Amino acid sequence: MSSIVIGGDVSGTITLQAPSVAGSNTITLPAATGTVAFTASPVFTGSITLPTWTTATRPGSPTTGMQGYNTTTAQIEVYNATYGTWSNAGTSGASGTATYLVVAGGAGGGSTQGGGGGAGGYITGSFTVTLGSGTVYTAVVGAGGAGATGRNSASSSGSNSTFTGATTAVGGGAGTSFGAAGSTGGSGGGASGGYGSYSGYAGTPGQGNSGGYSTNYSTYGLGAGGGGASGTGTNAAPGGLVAPAGSGGAGTANSITGTPVSYAGGGGGGGDSRAPLSNAGGTASSGGGAGGSGPSNSGTAGTANTGGGGGGGAFSNPGDGPGGAGGSGVVILSIPTSLYSGTTTGSPTITTSGSNTIIKWTSGSGTYTA
Repeated sequence: MSSIVIGGDVSGTITLQAPSVAGSNTITLPAATGTVAFTASPVFTGSITLPTWTTATRPGSPTTGMQGYNTTTAQIEVYNATYGTWSNAGTSGASGTATYLVVAGGAGGGSTQGGGGGAGGYITGSFTVTLGSGTVYTAVVGAGGAGATGRNSASSSGSNSTFTGATTAVGGGAGTSFGAAGSTGGSGGGASGGYGSYSGYAGTPGQGNSGGYSTNYSTYGLGAGGGGASGTGTNAAPGGLVAPAGSGGAGTANSITGTPVSYAGGGGGGGDSRAPLSNAGGTASSGGGAGGSGPSNSGTAGTANTGGGGGGGAFSNPGDGPGGAGGSGVVILSIPTSLYSGTTTGSPTITTSGSNTIIKWTSGSGTYTA
């Protein structure tokens, strides 16, 4: 007698492709999930052919235990009606550690000797992911803030980024303009060379640092740098005679995608074209924008999907340089490929790095279902 034991519910057509074997043949389908296994006496030399589909053409009303080969993911998968999810066959219920990176949107730079925009808050962490659990993780990516348009014009803070189970990453604090205050944030905005308080703004503990301050100018004014994830914004030099405007605070490099990328750098402060020895704007850092310099007096925008702060606009005689916009944020997950379900929304970019699958959302919102 010959027997074939299949560990796991299999729905659909089962085709035995083999020459005849002696004796009566038995096929057993126990009500359990697990790896498909074969035993036979005498030896069974055929094969079992499962249904084939893509992620888009899966059966519309499957029952628990339905299995098939998904050509989109190159995986044999099984359906769990309790959670309404597809999982790699034989691995449903397996758990492991996933990591995340959440960066909020950077703030815009101030105008007219403007302070650099603060970087978006920077958050990293890990969590346990269980394949087939049906747990939904939601990501929201914060936008960058607008730069100030001119004297007395305020720049905008960056927007928050969130991920299920993680602390909210706070949007960057606005850079100060000549005549308009900045704000606190994930990292704080830098001070303007011409605003009365001359103080930088605080960052959020564990996410970023404060913006630099500017001294009371006697001849020329320079903006200070916005804060970054790893460092405060550089203070503006007094009088603007011997140094450029303040640089943006340092960001942080992260290799969650498999390649080191710098995130959450502060924007540089705006320069002053009247200062003959130091009209340069503050330098950028880790995705932040550079400060403006006369006569090219506009602050540079922060780099998209890094959470960098925008550079402050310069004073140009005549003219008021606008600040640069802050860079948008990002949410990135790294999940062991053996535990990756393939179920996402929001059009993330999907790549692999070593044994992990990388899910990267660059705008709006989206979900991952384990």
